[in-house]
Amino acid sequence: MESVVERFLRYVSMETTSCEDNPTCPSTPGQRVLGKALVEEMKQMGIADARMDENGYVYGTVPGDPRLPAIGLIAHMDTAPDASGANIKARIVPYEGGDICLNEQENIWLRESDYASLTRNRGKHLIVTDGTTLLGADDKAGVAEIMATAERLLTMRMNHATLKIGFTPDEEIGRGADRFDVKGFGADYAYTADGGTVGEIEYENFNAAGATVEFHGLNIHPGSAKDKMVNSQLIAMEFQSLLPVHQRPESTDGYEGFIHLTDMAGEVEKTTLRYIIRDHDLAKFAEKKAIMASAARFLNEKYGEGTVELTVKDSYFNMKKCIEPCMYVVERAKSAMAAAGMEPREVPIRGGTDGARLSYEGLPCPNLCTGGENYHGRFEYIPVEDMEQCVDMLVGILTMTE
Repeated sequence: MESVVERFLRYVSMETTSCEDNPTCPSTPGQRVLGKALVEEMKQMGIADARMDENGYVYGTVPGDPRLPAIGLIAHMDTAPDASGANIKARIVPYEGGDICLNEQENIWLRESDYASLTRNRGKHLIVTDGTTLLGADDKAGVAEIMATAERLLTMRMNHATLKIGFTPDEEIGRGADRFDVKGFGADYAYTADGGTVGEIEYENFNAAGATVEFHGLNIHPGSAKDKMVNSQLIAMEFQSLLPVHQRPESTDGYEGFIHLTDMAGEVEKTTLRYIIRDHDLAKFAEKKAIMASAARFLNEKYGEGTVELTVKDSYFNMKKCIEPCMYVVERAKSAMAAAGMEPREVPIRGGTDGARLSYEGLPCPNLCTGGENYHGRFEYIPVEDMEQCVDMLVGILTMTE
C-alpha cells in the first residue's frame, strides 16, 4: 500500500497551476493530466466508478454500509498562481529546530524568526521546497490524504460509511464549485480537505468577490502634452489612494476583512488593477464593494464618464448559516480529530474553499486540516507526521458509528 507521502511527492511533481485569464475548464492542461492519473489510481485500487467528466472533475465511490450516511471528501487539484508550481523540488528534512537552508546557491532560508509554526513542529519530518517555488500542499496534501484514506478503507475490514470522492479544478481562481455535480456526487454531506494546521476545522469563511478596474487615458507626445495628456496610470494610483489603508491584508486578522490589490498592469492609455474583496460579515462585505464603487464614481466625475470602469463579481459567501442547522457534521469531525490525537479547534477561514459554494447548493461541507503551513508561497511546508495524522482523522470520520 502506497504511503500518503509517496502519493503527495508524486502529485506535486505535476504542474497544475490554475490561470484566471483562461476561460476553459480546467484553466490549465496540467490539471487534466493529474485528474487522469488519479482516475487510473482509483481504478487500480478497485474503485469501479472512478471517472473524470468533460470539465476535468474527478469522482469515485468506495461503497460502505448503506445504513450509514454517504460522506463526501473533496480536494482541489490546482495550485495557486501566487508562486511558481513548475519543477517543484520537494525534499524531506528531519527537523530539530533552528533555520532550514532551502537553497544554498540562492541563499534562501526558512527561518524560525519569520515562521513561528516551525517551533511547534520540532521533532518532525518536514517536506519543503528549494525556495524558488511553492510546494503544492494546497491542495495536493488533501488529494493525497483522501486517496490514502480510500485505499485504507478498501483494504481494512472495519465497517464504514460510503465514501464519495471529488477532486475539483480551478479552486484557487474561484471556479472550483462552478461545475461540480452535487446531485450526481450522491453524498449526504461532505468535507473539503483543504485546510492547514493540524486540528483546525473551519465552517466560517469570507464572503468573497473579485474586482477589475480599468482606467482609460490619452497618450500625447510628452513634449506637447500640456493640458492634453491623461495618464491612466496616475488615475489608477489615485483610485488606490481612495481606498482605506487599514483594510489591507497586512493590517487585518481574525474576522477583519480587506480589499487586496493582487496585480496591476498599465501604460499611459490603459491601466488595469485587480482586487479581491473579503469579509466574514455580509454587511461589511457590501460596504467594501460600495467604497470601490464610490471611488470609481468620484474619478469619473473628475475626469469624465468612462474614465474608470469597475467590474465586481461575487465568488462565494460565508457558509456559516448553512452549517449551523447541521452541526452534527462538525461534531463528527471533531470526534474523529480527537481520536486521531489532535486537539480540535474551530477557526474562521481567512479565505474560502469549494465547500462554501457547495454548502449553499445544499451539500453541507466544512473544511478540514491537511497539515500544511505557509500556503501560496515559496516557504510552504508540511510535516510528514501531520499528513499521516490527517489520514487517521479521515478514516475515523468514515468508520465512526452514528
